[in-house]
Amino acid sequence: MFSCPRMRTLIRSALATGAGLWLAGCASIAATPPGTPLAQVSAQFGAPTLQCTDRQGRNRVVWSQQPLGQYAWGATVDAGGLVQGIEPILTDEHFQVLKQGEWTADQVRCEFGPPAIVDTAGLPSVRQIVWSYRYKQDHVWNSLMYVFMGPDGTRVTRFHPGPDPMYDREDAYPRL
Repeated sequence: MFSCPRMRTLIRSALATGAGLWLAGCASIAATPPGTPLAQVSAQFGAPTLQCTDRQGRNRVVWSQQPLGQYAWGATVDAGGLVQGIEPILTDEHFQVLKQGEWTADQVRCEFGPPAIVDTAGLPSVRQIVWSYRYKQDHVWNSLMYVFMGPDGTRVTRFHPGPDPMYDREDAYPRL
């Protein structure tokens, strides 16, 4: 295909470099072993999006791809600065923690990171603040988890998933 030996060498080199970068990109923050210093995790994956104190009074860190990404990871950090296991947090399973007791807006932010969208929903007499988190419902579907915060935006009243309109294609349906 390419007659110039130097061109073939350049292409092979570029392909090898691209493959190496692709494999390095496969390193997952969730594979970080418990007990890894937070500074080391931050050096490899970037600074956490959020650091806060969770519902149990522990230091919590969150790395989030919101507002446009669909993934976030959270971990607790002990007094010595060691990460105690990093887990994906924008999952159907993890959103179920919202069923455990009452949750304030600050606690939701600390557990899941900043929302992708903050909006309102409902008629004027029953309008509620809604935080929306982009995620992959059932690890497949482009979705939003809607977390309703009541009319004053301070406490979770309910939550449920729905399709993410960002992924709607205009040409997906025939025009009538």
